[in-house]
Amino acid sequence: MRARPREAVVIAGSGVAAVLLTIWLVGEFPGAAAADNVGVAVFAGYAVVCAVLAARAASGRMRNVWVCFAIAFGGWTAGEVLFGYQDLVLGHTTFPSAADFGFILCPIFSCLALVQWPGGVAGRYRVRLLLDGLVFALSLFLLAWVLVLRGVYESFRDDKVAVGLALAYPLLDLMVLAVAGLVLVRAVTWRLPLVLLTASVVLLTVSDIAFAWLTTQGTYAAVFPIDVGWVAGTVFFGAAALTSRGMDATPDTTTRLPTSVSLWLPYLPLLVGGTVATVVVLDGVLAVTVITVIVAICLRQFVASWENRRLMRMVTDQALRDPLTGLANLALFNDRLAHAVQLRARDAGAVAVLSLDLNDFKVVNDSLGHSAGNELLTQVADRLVKCVRAGDTVARVGGDEFAVLIEDRVDHSLAIAHRIVEAFDSPFHVEGESLLMRPSVGLAVAAPDDELEPSGEQLFRRADAAMYAAKRSRTEGVHVFSPEMTPANTEQSALLRVSDHGARGGGVSAVQLLGELRQAIDRRELDVVYQPKYHLATSELAGVEALVRWPHPVHGTLNPGDFLPMVRRHGLMGALTDLVVDKALDHAAGWVATGTPVPVAVNLFAATMADTDLPDKIVAALESRGLAPAGLTVEITEDLILPDFKRTCAVLQELRRRGVRVAIDDFGSGYSALSYLRELPIDEVKLDRRFIGPIIWDPRAGEVVRAVVSLAQTLGLTTVAEGVENAETAERLRDYGCDVAQGFHYSPPLSAPGVTALLRAETIRPPAPAAVRWN
Repeated sequence: MRARPREAVVIAGSGVAAVLLTIWLVGEFPGAAAADNVGVAVFAGYAVVCAVLAARAASGRMRNVWVCFAIAFGGWTAGEVLFGYQDLVLGHTTFPSAADFGFILCPIFSCLALVQWPGGVAGRYRVRLLLDGLVFALSLFLLAWVLVLRGVYESFRDDKVAVGLALAYPLLDLMVLAVAGLVLVRAVTWRLPLVLLTASVVLLTVSDIAFAWLTTQGTYAAVFPIDVGWVAGTVFFGAAALTSRGMDATPDTTTRLPTSVSLWLPYLPLLVGGTVATVVVLDGVLAVTVITVIVAICLRQFVASWENRRLMRMVTDQALRDPLTGLANLALFNDRLAHAVQLRARDAGAVAVLSLDLNDFKVVNDSLGHSAGNELLTQVADRLVKCVRAGDTVARVGGDEFAVLIEDRVDHSLAIAHRIVEAFDSPFHVEGESLLMRPSVGLAVAAPDDELEPSGEQLFRRADAAMYAAKRSRTEGVHVFSPEMTPANTEQSALLRVSDHGARGGGVSAVQLLGELRQAIDRRELDVVYQPKYHLATSELAGVEALVRWPHPVHGTLNPGDFLPMVRRHGLMGALTDLVVDKALDHAAGWVATGTPVPVAVNLFAATMADTDLPDKIVAALESRGLAPAGLTVEITEDLILPDFKRTCAVLQELRRRGVRVAIDDFGSGYSALSYLRELPIDEVKLDRRFIGPIIWDPRAGEVVRAVVSLAQTLGLTTVAEGVENAETAERLRDYGCDVAQGFHYSPPLSAPGVTALLRAETIRPPAPAAVRWN
């Protein structure tokens, strides 16, 4: 960030003035004593003006930062004025005096300002930052005591107030310096103002400690070169304030985990200060023992921080990987696809996306079981990886759906696609069975000479359209996208699932099904059922999740996956969301009326997240039924967030402020990224069933889930495991520290009357609230 021209002139002018004052003081020209007192006071006032201007231009937490700094330097200015009055008018100065009340405000409010700096720390981590700063300051204080401050203490030991102030100044200065350094190493944005602030704090701290030492030695004069440090410190502070004007002070939605530097920084002065102090005070075996203990403590912290960082690297990697196959998940695939499309636009290369779906995979699951299906998917993943080059990306993007990103020439993408199809010519061997599986393969290519430049999303949709065309035609080989294969035909995935569910090969038309769906929503014929959630530690009922079902007159009860693609495409999200929320809240009000209240979780769909009036609507719906906001949890998934991330954050923040809980749903399914754990205002994380299923037979999957649960606990989030199908999985999750679970092991989804019957026999204990991480 660069200062604007007007601010640059002011900064340069203050620098020139500081240089002129320095020449006056160092040269001891006539009137230097008065120039010293007046000059330092004027520059302190300049710092106040800069802080006020920065506060007026800022908003949110950034305004709080500069208000605190204005108070800090306002106190210092008042102290300088009083000190100058004593020196110039009364002819002598006293310590302590009324000026010290102003001086002491500067480090206190500077520290309060720094811990609020956006992008440095957030929420509960501010307490840790202050503690780190205290460790840092006390460690340096110990070193300073041995080298400098013991003399200060001896000079004022008969005056307790003077001793307290004399020692408080360097201790508070060192704490401000420590906090500034820690905020600087954590921050990833707005680093220029922070660097200037840190330089200012260093200059002021060195000058304060030098002043204290020289005063005790009786060598400080009314005009002394160290005063230049105070002047230079205010110049750097003014530059920091002016360069920050106009910065985008967005709410601090980030919970940043500590870097290795921030972990080690508080312990370095402890190691140095403790060692020096021990050598000075002790000798012989005792000194060696104490030093060894200090070194061992620091090494132990290093080992712990290294283990934490290794764990975080593993979690970060697994958050972008499918836990079953180890392939990239949808989040990583989309990221690489977007990057490849950008490179194509720059380098005029080719980008291809291959979409693959296993035919009759449901038959394998139904006949051999889910473990056999998982083994088959793993073998398919292995074959796909062997068919591509090192630079290509293979991803699992759904249950039995895979995608491949191919960069380079068009003929390469076609060759790889045919090689993938040929890889299915040999059977798969699963649990003693020989299975000959056939894929439906679609390919979409963005060639260098294409007039249109499709986005990554458009290219992916074209590949899906070609794949569904292959599935409909029931022919083998690679289907390359052509304009008649409109991406809208991806909606046929819902029709195919409906056909498999109730009328295989029945030829259900998309138009007919869409009309029936519109009618069902208008007539409020869709049902809401509830999946109970239980505390793993106590087996007590924690709440229920509302799930929508479509009782189709021909095809039977359809799950959301059978009709949500049409809902999304044809603008029915809002109506469906209103229907589900209204029915869920009506049922919740009924349970409250019977004396058996239970927390309810509801999924929010994409269209609703762009609605800034959503919090008002939900709270009004709750109030009209006499329900407490804390009894409702809204669940979101990554694909609902990406279109307008900032607006989504604002909507979710307002919901939480009103008391409604927020959860990330389907974490680990390929639709969630680790960054959302720190960037979104949430209370809980729901681990997807595909994330949970492998933990009892795959040690790596178990360690990943354990790491995610541990990370969620560190961030103050509740963890909910979906798809818990057996007691062994529940026990494993309990050992990992997971909070809540749901699945057929506990109960299938129940109708509203079924929940009523359940509530009569259950003790209800809602999840504990998450740590507040938003202002």
